[in-house]
Amino acid sequence: MTGGGSGIGALVTGGGSGIGAAIARRLAADGARIAVLDRRFDAANVIADEVGGVAIVADVRDSEAVQAAVAQAASATGGLRIAVNNAGIGALKTLESYSDREWARLMGVNLTGAFHVIRAVAPHLRESGGGAIVNISSLSASLPTRGEGPYSIAKAGLLALTKSAALELAPFIRVNSVSPGFVETPLTAGLFDLEGVRAGLESRTPLGRIGQPDEVASVVAFLCSDAAAYVTGHDLVVDGGAHLIHAQADPMLRDLLALIAGPATGGDQPAGA
Repeated sequence: MTGGGSGIGALVTGGGSGIGAAIARRLAADGARIAVLDRRFDAANVIADEVGGVAIVADVRDSEAVQAAVAQAASATGGLRIAVNNAGIGALKTLESYSDREWARLMGVNLTGAFHVIRAVAPHLRESGGGAIVNISSLSASLPTRGEGPYSIAKAGLLALTKSAALELAPFIRVNSVSPGFVETPLTAGLFDLEGVRAGLESRTPLGRIGQPDEVASVVAFLCSDAAAYVTGHDLVVDGGAHLIHAQADPMLRDLLALIAGPATGGDQPAGA
C-alpha cells in the first residue's frame, strides 16, 4: 500500500456496488481507512459499514460537491493517500440517437467527474506526503463498442486525463488507470442472463470466462501499493485476453488452424512423448 503501512486514507467513488465495492473491500483488507463516495447514501453506507469506513454522498458532476466530499473524506480518514475514480454510467443506443442531455450526463460522470476528483484530491495527497490515483476506464476506450459511443469516447478521454495527470502530478503522486473488459456485477447480470450471451462472451475470451470484481480490485490494489512505486501513466487492461482477438481474422484462422491440425489439438501429444 502506498506510503508503506496500514491505516492510510483511501477514497473510492462509485463505491456502493460492483467493482467499486470490491475495491473498497480489498483496500480495507490491505489496511486502508475507506471513504465510500456514491450518489446513493444507502448503497455507500452498506459498504462503509462493512469495511469500517465512512459513507459520503456526492454527484461527481458537481465540482463544489466533490470539493466538499474530498475534504470530508480526508478528515474522516486522517489524510488521503489513495483515490480511485470508479464512478461511471453507460447507455446503449445509436450514436445519432443520443440527446445533448444524455451526452452531457455520460461525459459528466465518466470523464468530467474524474477530473473534479483529481483536482480536489491532489492537494490532500501532497499534504499527506504523496500517494496514488487510479482511474477505472474500460476496454471500450481503445476498442469502441456499438451503441456506446459517448461512453467509449469519455473512457478514451479518461486515458488521456490519466497520462496528463501522471505527468503533472509527479513525482509525489502516481496516476494510473485500469481498463476492465466484461465483469460480472449487478449491472451486467441481466445481460449475462440472456440466452447465449455468457457462452458467446466466454468463447471469445482467451481465458474462457467472465471477469469478477475482485480481480479488478486486486489490480487496483497493486497500483496503489509500493509494489507499483515506479509505475505511473500506465493503463492496465484486465479482460482475460479479450483485446487480443482480431475480430476480422481470428475466427477464420482459428477454424483454418483446426482443419490443418486435425484432431490432435488442445495440447494433445503423440503417444510416448
